Parts: sequence; structure tokens; C-alpha cells
Amino acid sequence: MAKPSLVSGIQPSGRLHLGNYLGALKNFVELQNSDKYQCYFFIADLHSLTEPFDPKEKSKQILELAADYLAAGLDQKKSTIFLQSAIPSHSELARILENLAPMGELNRMTQFKEKSKTQPGNVNAGLFTYPTLMAADVLLYNAEFVPVGDDQDQHLELTRTLARKFNAKFGKTFIEPQPLHTSAPRVMSLGNPEKKMSKSQPATCLFLDDSPEEIKAKVMRAVTDSGSEVTYDEKRKPAVSNLLMMYASLTGEPTVKIEKKFADKNYSQFKTSLAETIANHFADYRKKKRELTTKSYVLKTILKSGSKKAAKIANKKITEVKEKIGIAI
Repeated sequence: MAKPSLVSGIQPSGRLHLGNYLGALKNFVELQNSDKYQCYFFIADLHSLTEPFDPKEKSKQILELAADYLAAGLDQKKSTIFLQSAIPSHSELARILENLAPMGELNRMTQFKEKSKTQPGNVNAGLFTYPTLMAADVLLYNAEFVPVGDDQDQHLELTRTLARKFNAKFGKTFIEPQPLHTSAPRVMSLGNPEKKMSKSQPATCLFLDDSPEEIKAKVMRAVTDSGSEVTYDEKRKPAVSNLLMMYASLTGEPTVKIEKKFADKNYSQFKTSLAETIANHFADYRKKKRELTTKSYVLKTILKSGSKKAAKIANKKITEVKEKIGIAI
């Protein structure tokens, strides 16, 4: 019996941090290794073009993300790892779906509203139609499941709506994908527990390839709360709770157990242990990434091979779509 398909991707826009790992990449690896799904993981380079970028850096970012995928545990023998832009069907289907997407729906997208505020000088059409391209990314591969965080629920619901509208108008063509929610935590800034960790603030951001020395320096500088108890309490101790969550997520230990472990310890002792935990967790990753980034030909070969494999599925679907709407000749 065929495994259900699952699709997801990450934008190549610079170094990945702990929030990217716990929110997406760690889950990708676990889903792959569960052996329950036919996994398609792509590098969303077309999506990344909606924000300002340096063309000279973009190809480097693509290969760096491919190295991140592999170093973190994705395996081209178990999953199809590919480049979004290498498959024209993504853009073709997005253009077709745009004709079914009401502007009012796109205008209501929370992400569009938020990014319009944070980048007012670059509110482009690609940002506006981002959800239709995301829908194409998913629908092309007959995906039954899409691993998403709460912030992507709205986009996935639009994907389901577009699939439903297309099927009603042109006949059964697409599967309505279901969200695959995970307990991915929101990793907050080391400098401000009310703001998400962001690569735009490198001093308060833990990058996956930071050295043990860099990790320790950043963690030791992290803000804490009043008092000295290492206790998980999001309202009363948001900063310490954020650090405890990181510890629990990487060790798999419940926060209650960690609290007991540091019951008679101070913040400095807890931070020292946390820094060691983070550094040790990513030791193999750092080593593998260093090796992979010196072998760009290997990364390119894997992406080309994966893209060729994904294209067979995508091309079959876009041909079916064109036949349904009467433009296949």
C-alpha cells in the first residue's frame, strides 16, 4: 500500500537558527524517519524572492540550506529533496490557481498584513500571491499532509479552498491536504522573551552552526527574570521559561524534571548546562555541514537528482490540470 504524501519546504534566506530547527527541520527529520510518509522537502527559493536579496548570495544560500537539510538528518534515499524553481510546474499551477483566488481572501492573509508593515517599501505582488504559490507547492504532489505551525494554518486552509473550487469547477483533480500539527515551540529572542528569535538580531540569536564558544557567550548573556529559581512560568518568568523550553526540546526531558535538576542551582549554573546541551546537540551537525559546504558539486547533484524525481510527479499533475481546463494541445 502506497504511503501518503507529505510536502514542506524552507526558504533559503541565510543561516538557520534554533527556532527554524525546532519549528521545522527537526520535525522534517522525525517525519522522514517515521517511515509513514512519502516525503517531499524542497528549498523554497521562489518564495524567498519576495524579500530584498543579493543575487550573488542567493545561490550560496540555496546550497547552504541543502547542506543544512543533509547535516540535520534528511536523507535523499528516504526523502525527495529538491529545488522549487527547478520545476516550472510550480509557477504554472500558481498562475492557474490565482484565477480562482479572490483578492479579498489574499488581502486577509495575516502574513501579508504583517510583512506589509515590516517591509512597507517592498509590498510586492509576489508577497500578495504567496499563498497561491504555496498551494501549488502542495497540490502538485497529491499531498495528503502538510506539517505546519499555527502561523501557516490560514495559508493551508486557502490551499484546501482552492482545491475544492477547482474540483467543483473542473472535476476531481486535487486532494484537500490536512494539516499535520506538531508541538513545535515558539523560540523567543535571548534578549527579549516577547519577540521571536530572529537572524536580524544575531547577538540574541542561536545559529545552528555557531561554535560552542559563541553559543556559550550568547546563552550566558541571555536576559533572565527576577529571582533565582529555575522555574517554568511563562507569565512570571518568560525569559527563564524560554531557556527551559530550549533545554527540554533538545533533551526530550519534561520541564518538571529539569526544574528539579536545577532546584538548588542558580541561573549561571543553569545557563552553563544549557550552553553545553545546545553545543553537544549540534556537534555532529556542525561537522557534517563543514564537510558538505566544501562539496558544492555533491549538493548540486543531490538537488538535481531530487528535482528530476519530483518533476515527474509535478509534470504529470500539471498536464492533468491543463487538460481539465482546456489548454492542453
